Amino acid sequence: MLKIAFHPIYKYELPEGHRFPMVKYELLPEQLLYEGTVTEANFFEPEALEEEVILLTHEADYWNRLKRQALSPKEIRAIGFPMTERLVHRGRHIANGTVQCALFAREFGVALNVAGGTHHSFSYKGEGFCVLNDIAIAANYLLRENKARKILVVDLDVHQGNGTAQIFQQEDRVFTFSMHGAKNYPARKERSDLDIGLPDGLSDEPYLRILSNTLPGLIDSVEPDFIFYLSGVDVLASDKLGRLSMSLEGCKERDRIVLESCYRNKIPVAVSMGGGYSERISTIVEAHANTYRVAQQIFF
Repeated sequence: MLKIAFHPIYKYELPEGHRFPMVKYELLPEQLLYEGTVTEANFFEPEALEEEVILLTHEADYWNRLKRQALSPKEIRAIGFPMTERLVHRGRHIANGTVQCALFAREFGVALNVAGGTHHSFSYKGEGFCVLNDIAIAANYLLRENKARKILVVDLDVHQGNGTAQIFQQEDRVFTFSMHGAKNYPARKERSDLDIGLPDGLSDEPYLRILSNTLPGLIDSVEPDFIFYLSGVDVLASDKLGRLSMSLEGCKERDRIVLESCYRNKIPVAVSMGGGYSERISTIVEAHANTYRVAQQIFF
């Protein structure tokens, strides 16, 4: 059964005028249910993640100041959200959603978190709308529990996974692969194990060719027994922050390439949604919904 992490707190309300599309977290499950791709039985509500699991990834000083609402104005500006206790609590539910998805993926082959993909969160700071790094937290949890030997992170959000790269710089058991806009945020990139910087305006055919020529060989060389996939839809031509030129169909084919590779190699995969900032919320929801449709088609 396809398991999907969703909690009402994902629908966190930002102050009026803030343009981050939080409404997508509410509309995506509704769309999937309406069209019959999933039923209510597919969803589960993750609890708030325990502190001791957070501290496998994030430095105690950062976490303690975060939960006490003691970050500096500069640190808060870097994150980009007004800081509240509820925002931090939301991050704990999202992170545990990805942890639980990882466990379900080991059982069913794939599981997806309606939120997550908070790859700009470092071990010691947050930035770029990211407070806690859900994929890094889940990866470290699997390693601690001896539920994975070698992990591959496939980050196809249009922005480099700089926080994830920093967290795993000294961890040989996690291989970080980020394929992103070369001139896009962040201005200062970290070093992933494999970075592919893409030129502005790249369209479907060359993007998919690069991915198809890279991922199979990467799986063969890394030999992961678990994959985390960050499926950001900010690669779309319609995205206000993306600067690439992919279509909805091209983005869907990207998901198919990744998920078929996991299925064919019998590697469990946990998927986090990542970014999406198209002007029309319907475009964002449709692009994210395609990831779930493809997962259902391939695995079930």
